[in-house]
Amino acid sequence: MKSLWNDQEAAKFSGDLAQRVYSSRLLGRDPSLVLHGGGNTSVKVKEINVFGEEEEILCVKGSGWDLETIEAAGFSPCRLAHLLRLAGLPALSDLQMAKELKGCLTNPAAPMPSVEAILHATLPGKFVDHTHADALISITNTAAGRQRVNEVYGDRVVCIPYVMPGFKLARLCAELFRQHSHPGTVGLVLMNHGLFSFGDTAKIAYERMIELASMAEDYLARNNAWKLPASTLTAPTSSHRAELAAFRRELSGAMGGPAILTTHSDAAALAFAQRADVGEISQQGPATPDHVIRTKRLPLVGRDLAAYRIAYSDYFTGLAAKSGQQLTMLDAAPRVIVDRELGVLTAGRTAKEASIASDIYHHTMDIVLRATALGGWKALPAADIFDVEYWDLEQAKLRGAGRAPGFAGEIALVTGAASGIGRACVDSLLKRGAAVVGLDINPAITSLCARPDFHGITCDLTQQASLAAALEEAVRKFGGLDMLVLNAGIFPPGATIAEMSLELWRKVMNINLDANFLLMREAHPLLKLAPNGGRVVVIGSKNVPAPGPGAAAYSASKAAVNQLARVAALEWGRDRIRINSLHPNMVFDTALWTPEILASRAKHYGLSVEDYKTNNVLKTEVSSRDVAELAAEMCGPLFAKTTAAQVPVDGGNDRVI
Repeated sequence: MKSLWNDQEAAKFSGDLAQRVYSSRLLGRDPSLVLHGGGNTSVKVKEINVFGEEEEILCVKGSGWDLETIEAAGFSPCRLAHLLRLAGLPALSDLQMAKELKGCLTNPAAPMPSVEAILHATLPGKFVDHTHADALISITNTAAGRQRVNEVYGDRVVCIPYVMPGFKLARLCAELFRQHSHPGTVGLVLMNHGLFSFGDTAKIAYERMIELASMAEDYLARNNAWKLPASTLTAPTSSHRAELAAFRRELSGAMGGPAILTTHSDAAALAFAQRADVGEISQQGPATPDHVIRTKRLPLVGRDLAAYRIAYSDYFTGLAAKSGQQLTMLDAAPRVIVDRELGVLTAGRTAKEASIASDIYHHTMDIVLRATALGGWKALPAADIFDVEYWDLEQAKLRGAGRAPGFAGEIALVTGAASGIGRACVDSLLKRGAAVVGLDINPAITSLCARPDFHGITCDLTQQASLAAALEEAVRKFGGLDMLVLNAGIFPPGATIAEMSLELWRKVMNINLDANFLLMREAHPLLKLAPNGGRVVVIGSKNVPAPGPGAAAYSASKAAVNQLARVAALEWGRDRIRINSLHPNMVFDTALWTPEILASRAKHYGLSVEDYKTNNVLKTEVSSRDVAELAAEMCGPLFAKTTAAQVPVDGGNDRVI
């Protein structure tokens, strides 16, 4: 492992807290050390309080912040003296500990301190770093893990047996560290959990962490357990979109609402899923207790969700009875599915949750395989995993949390999504929590939005093979389809019927009508599996109710799609699919309306550009966002009992009225 510390970069961060920010980000940039909010860091500083007295303050990473992007505001300032007094208590419930941590903040607006704040307070050194280094977890999670830790580090670290994160762990660490540390101690190993380093400067603490993690990597390499065998397996080419959408619907039922389901058929995932012993090595538990909530206790091997739910219920019932507590069972749905044919599937209530589960499990696979090569993978016992999964702090979150609002867990597909109304529809749907797939013939669609809940696909909608491949890719990315926005189309140069070529007529019909028919036909099996019912919005045109001269092909194609939508409403109602149309008129913030064309059309009507843009009953300009917002609302609860509607978005057109 290579140190990323750069003295010139570090010099730009002035002061202890700024140095803490810099080195924390370095740790966060390495996913083999820290993943998605995992790990934490702290620094001890001095502040003058309201009485003019100097106080020692522990600034520890706050809840909700990731080390990779943390700012100074992400550190919670806690009174160090109070934390040390808490560490001396014989017992403290974790709920009471949480109250005490919140109460000892010098800034009540700061985020909730890490549950390991007391542990940070008891360790020496101004700066303390904590990670879940993959290499170390591979070593600790073996039958002879404690012995191997000693072989790696000797007496340079104090080794702590596994205790669930919280007050008990902090107290045990403080006690054992006092007993076993010496001037040469540079770190702390928490079995099955992670690694601590500390130092009087941010650089010393950081580089000690890198050194300790590197020593673990070197140990694995010496024991032929570091380099994993390469795989040449490739993703299956046959279509699986119907079965994936059906499985996602079943999974959504188990999760209590729509779920995102992402398929990972990379070589590593396929190699893991196709191991002869995958049923054994995948069923022992997560790599660290920090991963329990995001990946659940165990992955599902295969797709027998009913059997998994029964096994989970039995697991909960048995261990809940032993705990003697009143517990609410978390949903009995897996977040990771290991499938021999497809690889690894990850689920979440949002695309971000599914993405996080994927990142964690890909690291877990490497850890499991290295531990297996080292002498045998051994995770925490079921009772310890249960204690984390049903931790009273998590129970408190569960009681206070509801289902995410809007379109969370649902998937929308928008055609012609690279610009104009299509791009605005993408934004409106993302804003409401949907995962969105954008299709466009413009390759720029693939880089339209750099976020886990958007996926752009270059697609020629007039080519059936391209369309089928795009749908397959969309379903493998998010799991199914709930909403379809048919926006793509062309408006050809004006031509009278007498002047129009058959070639132009067919081109317009192919893009504006035939492509939409094909997409509707291919999307229907997916839409009928939508957990909350399928929804389709057709972006039509004012030319449907009020055609104009010189636009025969455009007007006829839009009218035909409108009629197609009406028939679909009749045929698809029994499948709980509703389909409605919007008819915009002259939306000027699109690529079609260049300044030159706009000026030309305004002059043709003897109007100024501004008057031309507001040439409607309400004297208002219609924007792409106006159309998109109504399209998104049509997919929502306000239109839950409406199908086959045609709604103008034109500011009022006298010919339509």
